[in-house]
Amino acid sequence: MRVVHAAAPPPTAPDAYMAAHEQFEDIITQLRAPESQRLAHHELEKLLETEGRELLRRLLQAHLQERSPGPVAEPVIGADGQGRRHQRVHRRAIETVFGEVTLSRQGYGGRGRGSLHPLDAELNLPPERYSHTVRRRVAEGAAQQAYDEVVAALDTHSGAHVPKRQAEALVPKAAQDFDAFYEAQRPMTVPEAQTTSPILVLSSDGKGIPMRRTDLRTATRAAAESRQPRLRHRRSKGEKPHTKRMGTVAAVYTIAPWVRTAEDIVAELQPRPTPIRARPRPEDKRVWASVEQSPEAVLGQAFAEARRRDPGQNKKWVALVDGQRSQLRLLRKIARVQGVDLTIILDLIHVLEYLWRAAWALHAEGDPAAEAWVRQRLAEILRGHSSLVAAGIRRSATLRGLSASARRPMDICAHYLLQYRAYLRYDQYLAAGYPIATGVIEGACRYLVKDRMEVTGARWSLRGAEAVLRLRSLRASGDFEAYWAFHLMQEQKRNHAAHYADGRVPTPNPRRGKANGASLRRVK
Repeated sequence: MRVVHAAAPPPTAPDAYMAAHEQFEDIITQLRAPESQRLAHHELEKLLETEGRELLRRLLQAHLQERSPGPVAEPVIGADGQGRRHQRVHRRAIETVFGEVTLSRQGYGGRGRGSLHPLDAELNLPPERYSHTVRRRVAEGAAQQAYDEVVAALDTHSGAHVPKRQAEALVPKAAQDFDAFYEAQRPMTVPEAQTTSPILVLSSDGKGIPMRRTDLRTATRAAAESRQPRLRHRRSKGEKPHTKRMGTVAAVYTIAPWVRTAEDIVAELQPRPTPIRARPRPEDKRVWASVEQSPEAVLGQAFAEARRRDPGQNKKWVALVDGQRSQLRLLRKIARVQGVDLTIILDLIHVLEYLWRAAWALHAEGDPAAEAWVRQRLAEILRGHSSLVAAGIRRSATLRGLSASARRPMDICAHYLLQYRAYLRYDQYLAAGYPIATGVIEGACRYLVKDRMEVTGARWSLRGAEAVLRLRSLRASGDFEAYWAFHLMQEQKRNHAAHYADGRVPTPNPRRGKANGASLRRVK
């Protein structure tokens, strides 16, 4: 013998769920109709999707009706300390994923004071029309595709309709708790930090985002306004449009050591590299980007995230950079202020690019000898001899009697190697098992920024671009679910609790009386 749920008997009026029962019966009637017996499977799915959504809307409407108007027994006192004694039932519409529903709720107000609605607080309703579930779908959609496609997807796959302008306004609201979410993250304990790999990596880079002219930085906007195009319909060679604002991308992760030799690295860069053992993968990688905040602010956040993961500073802190001077200056400054022992490593791929430019100054385009020339010098750099390689490049240019213009790529390469020799100690880095390439941050610049922000014809407002970057960052870091739960708690505090004395919302009284719903019956 077991107990199972059985459907309730047909309702008797008055019953909030009468409309839902009628819709359910109507669906069964349609399925049993002779014309439905000849429908293809996809047509049946479409029928049930549309009619079933209406059934769910009616169920939600009935539930809200049963909880209405939500009176409270205790006094309603606002955050201003004033009681709200005047009572009036107010009606509002809510756009949900099933369609529009309405809610009647008891409002408590007073002369010259705004009304408070305890039932709104209990339901955690936003002050505007669109439900939090609709807002989430808009936010997740906008993080991946254009707003026109977000609106079309909502119309097709839900009962909600959100015009494009309203969708654009919802996204910044959905992303507004991004900073607070990460600031609230609990620091790891020292024992917890010891369970992760011993190398802690920080990396950052810049990526331009096409902006509306009013949201460009002052210098860029002035350059755009003063630009005199040579051609009417396209830019000529070397002409810049001045339409982008530089955003800062950051990444923090831990990784296991991977000890290698110079020969291992050179072999990896061959057109057909020899098989190598599996490399360690980044752990708990967090990536994010901001076009609104300064590079210093973003790097400060990166150090804060690193401190959260290694409060005792027992790991080896490594910063991977591409050689941008202001970035290096900020890294050294923050590390000095915070007392962090930071190893700064220049990305090997950037070094390789300079070597190739120098090689083409000595060899004809496509000459296989250029590849051998690059490999030899790269191996020496990886052995810690960057200064010797720089001297050799200059000497080679002099001995060949190259003109100033012909030897310029070689001089630039030699100067680069000498200027950044403090960050080219690859022999030490490889022996310690440190990463020496910025693949993680380069990839983040592509999938976090470029793939969404540089779609054809896009011109972003500062507020809209920052919001979309935040949502994409949450998704890329695997934090969206946790963020949304945090965001809903902040919405409860912001929209409701903050308007009551001591942040305490009176609890609406449940409706008394016999409930019409599912029943239990005993079956054999």
